Amino acid sequence: MEKPKPDDRSNNAERIENNIGHTLQNMNEARDFEKAHAEELSQEDKQQIEEKNQRRERAIEGMREEIKDEVNDQQNNS
Repeated sequence: MEKPKPDDRSNNAERIENNIGHTLQNMNEARDFEKAHAEELSQEDKQQIEEKNQRRERAIEGMREEIKDEVNDQQNNS
């Protein structure tokens, strides 16, 4: 039986920052798409895009809290 790999948390903050960047990029792309195709999109489609971006915003808030936790954990374990 293989031993589990040790938990390497050294790059967690960096990984989370990358995820935030990708999420922000997706939000901007969704807004650009909505603007570019506003006349073609149904009200339901627009609402779905806006709701998804709201979920993305909440996810970003959570990820920022995770970064704070990671930084605090790294400082406490240094």
